[in-house]
Amino acid sequence: MPTYVYRREDGTTFEIEQRITDPPLTHCPTTGQRVERIITGSAGLIFKGSGFYLTDYARKGNSNGSNGSKAKSETTSSESTSN
Repeated sequence: MPTYVYRREDGTTFEIEQRITDPPLTHCPTTGQRVERIITGSAGLIFKGSGFYLTDYARKGNSNGSNGSKAKSETTSSESTSN
């Protein structure tokens, strides 16, 4: 569920998790003040946990290392011709 930021009448803010289909809040659930939803510029996707690695979902074609060896051989051949 997404986390939305709301601003109370006194200027303080709070965050609350709501479903996308839920209507926006009109009053603060703790103080009863009128609130408005604030559009934030935060990341839309946050990874939490032990980690996320590029190799977790790598393409099957890249597992044989053919791209790396090809680039290395091109570099080696260009270096040998420049000597």
